Amino acid sequence: MAKKKSAGGTPATVALTAAGVAFTLHEYHHDPRAESYGLEAAEALGVDPARVFKTLMASVDGALTVGIVPVSGQLDLKALARAVGGSKAAMGDLAAAERATGYVAGGISPIGQKRRHPTVLDETASAYDTVFVSAGRRGLDLEIAPADLVSVTGATVAAIGR
Repeated sequence: MAKKKSAGGTPATVALTAAGVAFTLHEYHHDPRAESYGLEAAEALGVDPARVFKTLMASVDGALTVGIVPVSGQLDLKALARAVGGSKAAMGDLAAAERATGYVAGGISPIGQKRRHPTVLDETASAYDTVFVSAGRRGLDLEIAPADLVSVTGATVAAIGR
C-alpha cells in the first residue's frame, strides 16, 4: 500500500510515517451538517460502513479510554470496561477528549494522540485486510491494516461493538 502525505500532515500521519507503517490517505468533502460523520465518510469513499471505524472516547473507572468500532454500530460501554479490566464506563466528556487527544470531535484519530490511552479495537476489524479510521481531521480518513492499527496504538482486540 502506498504512503501518501497531505500538506503538513496530521499527528496521525506523522506518527505512522515515523513508525514505517503503510497507510493510504482518503480525502473527501465533509459536510458539517452531516448527521453521522462516519457514515458520511463511508458513503463519500464508497466503502462498506462495516470497514469504516469511529474513534470514541469513554471514561472507564475515571480514565479516558479509546473504543474503535464500526460507524454502522455503537460502542458497548460494558464490553469496553470489561476489555480493559474496568467495572464502569460512560462516554467521555467532549472537551476532555479533545484536550487529551489534540483532535477535534468528528476528527479524532486513534493514532497520534497527545497522550496514550488504553485502546480497544472491535474484533470485527480482523475480518478485513484494511479498515478506515480518521486521519485526524474531518474529511480525511486513512486506510490501514487492522494488525498495524493494533501495533501502532497498542490496542487490544475485543467484542466492543453492537
